[in-house]
Amino acid sequence: MSKAIIKTEKGDLTVSFYDKDAPGTVANFIKLAKEGFYDGVSFHRVIPDFVIQGGDPTGTGGGGPGYSIKCELDGDNQYHDRGVLSMAHRGRDTGGSQFFICHSRSNTAHLDRNHTCFGKVTDNVDIIDDIRQGDKILGIDVIEE
Repeated sequence: MSKAIIKTEKGDLTVSFYDKDAPGTVANFIKLAKEGFYDGVSFHRVIPDFVIQGGDPTGTGGGGPGYSIKCELDGDNQYHDRGVLSMAHRGRDTGGSQFFICHSRSNTAHLDRNHTCFGKVTDNVDIIDDIRQGDKILGIDVIEE
């Protein structure tokens, strides 16, 4: 299972990816992370008890990498629990770089099998509660095992 450390202004989030359940989405995220795409990008959308969202280089919620990827909704682990990373999109198969991390299951269950879950925060999940709109991703270190 591949992993990454998402370094934020509030602390580091260790993530384990769902390599088997969302291989294309994981590969895309890792590619962008290794290229430094996320470095300095803000969390542009923060909704308490719902999600923190980042990955838009414009900071407006409308930007991306210049291409779209397909949704992967059929694998296991397609449930939006606390700490889950999921691909944001404007409609099926329109995701690219924007992702969100869930605060809780109670307000995210309706996203199951509509947005691709591709990983989960395994260490320091409480940091997501401290992140505010405008906080930055300092960088992402990919750990290949």
